[in-house]
Amino acid sequence: MAWIAGASLAAWVWLLAGQGFFWRTDVRLPSGTARRPPDGRPGAAQGLPGAAGDWPSVAVVIPARDEAAVLPASLPSVLAQAYPGRAEVFLVDDGSTDGTGELARALAAGHGGLPLTVTSPGEPAPGWTGKLWAVRHGMALAREHTDAEYLLLTDADIAHGPDSLRSLVSAARAADLDLVSQMARLRVADFWERLIVPAFVYFFGQLYPFRWVNRPGARTAAAAGGCVLLRRDAAERAGIPDRIRHAVIDDVTLARAVKRSGGRQGPGSGRIWLGLADHVDSVRPYPRLADLWRMVARSAYAQLLHSPLLLAGTVLGLALVYPVPPVALVAGLVAGAAPAAVLGGTAWALMAGTYVPMLRYYGLPPWTAPLLPFTALLYLLMTVDSAVQHYRGRGAAWKGRTYGAPPTGAAPGEASEGA
Repeated sequence: MAWIAGASLAAWVWLLAGQGFFWRTDVRLPSGTARRPPDGRPGAAQGLPGAAGDWPSVAVVIPARDEAAVLPASLPSVLAQAYPGRAEVFLVDDGSTDGTGELARALAAGHGGLPLTVTSPGEPAPGWTGKLWAVRHGMALAREHTDAEYLLLTDADIAHGPDSLRSLVSAARAADLDLVSQMARLRVADFWERLIVPAFVYFFGQLYPFRWVNRPGARTAAAAGGCVLLRRDAAERAGIPDRIRHAVIDDVTLARAVKRSGGRQGPGSGRIWLGLADHVDSVRPYPRLADLWRMVARSAYAQLLHSPLLLAGTVLGLALVYPVPPVALVAGLVAGAAPAAVLGGTAWALMAGTYVPMLRYYGLPPWTAPLLPFTALLYLLMTVDSAVQHYRGRGAAWKGRTYGAPPTGAAPGEASEGA
């Protein structure tokens, strides 16, 4: 047990110092109009808009499928954006059966604000996920009816602060970015949300350290699909969304395509930025463990490329890094094995310490940080269940659609549509 606890502690020392400071929560957009590049480094902003006529046109694309329950809390905030330039909203109703499209029109009539177009593309073509089929339709309408320089891709459950669009565009212009994405603050109103949701963002940051994502030339690429501002010419250069049409994990796949497609400095120089949001919030509730379980399990095995070897490695890695420290501490104390207890306790303390900033970001008490091993065990079980459901033909199921293994030659994170 002492050797295993020592390996866990070594892993935590490496994570603490060598994984892009993933545990810090200070990667945010600058407040107001950006006065320095949004990676946090000092420097003069370039290309910031001045007068209202200097602000670029933006098309907001919202894919929506059976979202009537959340639209009243989210859509009015998009329509009410205090954006000095021209902006139009395109809500794409992806085969909803709950009156999503009709409700969207009623909300626009009642609240006013930015012009709204509601449309429906019909069922996805073979090889397309439903969300990306809807995004494709919305982007086509934006190209046809606007001269938008930027596209804001945002989910139907995301509520934006009044200056959200202005801040995103300012940051993109200031640092000459092809893509700017904010990880929306998810809801933490109920017990299971408070236990699982902050860990979801923490694990995402551990897998895709934001500082590595934001570093020009670095291979790490990721985005948060709920809020993505994308330069239109960068989307065309990267072949978005056609090139990623199979993707279940569409946000990460999109960011990878943009970063690899290149920018003004040539191939592979696409510049992207990802950080935590201050005024972009998800209003979707996940009050039950089953709701959160489905949310995680639907794409966990796709993240592992549907590989049994990667699954086995992930399970072993999660077990070593998270459950082992408290088990070693307790077992060492019971058995009188001081080395195991000391090593396990130290690893557990480091783990809890790295989790405290995320708990504070979500307004939760720091004393709950030692519960992270239990939460990680739940995520481990969700990942295994994701693989089980995949082999039962029910993997990546979401809102009546199921997506299977990726076709030959598909990019990581992609999957083909099933029943």
